[in-house]
Amino acid sequence: MRERLLAAEKVTAIRWTGDALQLLDQRLLPLQETWLNYDSAAGVAGAIRDMVVRGAPAIGIAAAYGLVLGLRVRLAEGADWRAALEQDYALLADSRPTAVNLFWALNRMIDRLDRLRPDEPVLASMVAEAEAIHQSDREANLTMAQFGVDLIRKHLDRPQSLLTHCNTGALATGGFGTALGVIRGAYLEGLVEQVYADETRPWLQGSRLTAWELAGEGIPVKLNADSAAAHLMKTCGVTWVVVGADRITANGDVANKIGTYQLAVLAMHHGVRFMVVAPSSTIDMSLEDGDQIPIEERAGSELLEVNGQRFAADVEAVNPVFDVTPADLIDAIVTEKGVVERPNAEKMAALMSRKRLH
Repeated sequence: MRERLLAAEKVTAIRWTGDALQLLDQRLLPLQETWLNYDSAAGVAGAIRDMVVRGAPAIGIAAAYGLVLGLRVRLAEGADWRAALEQDYALLADSRPTAVNLFWALNRMIDRLDRLRPDEPVLASMVAEAEAIHQSDREANLTMAQFGVDLIRKHLDRPQSLLTHCNTGALATGGFGTALGVIRGAYLEGLVEQVYADETRPWLQGSRLTAWELAGEGIPVKLNADSAAAHLMKTCGVTWVVVGADRITANGDVANKIGTYQLAVLAMHHGVRFMVVAPSSTIDMSLEDGDQIPIEERAGSELLEVNGQRFAADVEAVNPVFDVTPADLIDAIVTEKGVVERPNAEKMAALMSRKRLH
């Protein structure tokens, strides 16, 4: 499957030129495909905050390259460049609070900096580390795709209907996707009859991004309002809900795009299996459960306006952009280290003690 996924690859959202970071502006898709160049840590932090780049793995990759850009400037400035770099670290870390991959990638970069030998070139070594983070995410997605497909086939070895939420594809990762990578793989293996994509209010990642990615590869996809999910589960033979994650805690609770929690409740009621697909860098073993996850709330204008034009009544809006799905509603968490079915604290600890599987 790995080679077939590689051969089918059409979409990328992150490019490193050696001098700058190029990001596909996801705010403009699918109407415009516009690439933006960034040459500073502040610029990358702004791109993350403003949703030019989104998706937990992609945010982490972008932040790693952002720190490289900050390092280049600080080295050129001379003086105490290490202290100055801490400002860039803080700026990038503050750009989005919920996705743990952001902090994982930044901390991995700093750890590499701390381990540099006196004879190692600082900038070149850090570029190599950022590139390694990028490439390892791509490889993790390929591995997870196989694990997820095997899980789908184990329960039902025929074409079936899957439902997904938000965007977890190549646009949200270093390539191929997490949940969408599994769906891509399942399609290549003849296991997909229909994909239903939630529109995903308020940023419409399902409408603009997921539907665009899947349609571009000829994968049968139908778009639905988020509130139609229960009806589809009841009437359209959905067998799996397949989603990504922005943070997973030590007991298996999952923070993901707002609306994921209600999907899990609906799936449990209708006997639909619920799969979370995310790299191990998304797992935060320092948090015991989902109650400890910081939940980002964005401006109410995202709900009240379209293209800057207000359409809603003159009221305030509440706009949490993530929610937490309890572990007891999840059938399986798929990572590059392996699969945890019916997750709990003991199983999550065992997973994180493993080496990466291939």
